[in-house]
Amino acid sequence: MKTPLISGIIAAALVSAFTVTQAGANEAAGFGLNGDPEKGKEKAGQICQACHGTDGNGIPGQPVWPKLAGQHPLYIYKQLQNFKVNDRWNAQMFAAPGYVVAMINFHGSTGYGQEFELGIWRDWGNVDTQDVLAAVDHAVELGYSDPDRLGVGGWSYGGILTNYVITSNEQFKAAVSGASGALWVANYGHDHYQRWYEMEFGLPWENREIWERLSPFNKVENITTPTMWVGGEKDWNVPIQNSEQMYQSMKRLGRETILVVYPNQHHGINLPVYSKDLLERIIGWYDKYLKPE
Repeated sequence: MKTPLISGIIAAALVSAFTVTQAGANEAAGFGLNGDPEKGKEKAGQICQACHGTDGNGIPGQPVWPKLAGQHPLYIYKQLQNFKVNDRWNAQMFAAPGYVVAMINFHGSTGYGQEFELGIWRDWGNVDTQDVLAAVDHAVELGYSDPDRLGVGGWSYGGILTNYVITSNEQFKAAVSGASGALWVANYGHDHYQRWYEMEFGLPWENREIWERLSPFNKVENITTPTMWVGGEKDWNVPIQNSEQMYQSMKRLGRETILVVYPNQHHGINLPVYSKDLLERIIGWYDKYLKPE
């Protein structure tokens, strides 16, 4: 049986279609790429450089492979920062139970020049979403995943990009959106991005069209993917009200959803007991919808 895919954004991933033994999980948790860095580099080229993305120049990435025999699921790991300098949502957490993790830098992320970074300027959720879907399609083409069991998830802009994906695409069977944005005009004066918003979007009362066009909240009725919304109670970076609005809207629409808020936590969930709970919830949510009975 082919394995399901979680396309994630800080995280994207293919979740395992099988349960590994504890011994297998312990072995898989190693930091090596099958114990062979050169083999890892070779597979990185196979997975990522052949995935041409939206401009035909390739989407850079790096894999982490479980040390298990046979076909593996794929975890596509995406983030706004270059993966070489920012490693969130532990790749090994997914590799241990049998996921293959491909860390992808989509358009808008850093480390590949100004043109690449400005590829989503005033156009969030367009070419970056296409990059995510291209990487997923390529993973499926390589035979790593079951196209009928796909999932998506991410944190911060990864969560925002998750929102763009699930409001424009119905192919995913589970989603986790962490510390994400929803209705941008509601964040004006509430979060700490006022100068950024004004520079990129313009003032909301002068250029309202772009504020509304880029707000995932305005397409919430398109979401059919069961979605977990999660964040910190005191997040002033991307305030929890965004997740609350998306959760409330999905509940009102009768869609399957859950909201998890961690008390006294900010943009990162750093209290150890909460961090453990968060990671267990993420895996549990994907397992619920993507693993076979």
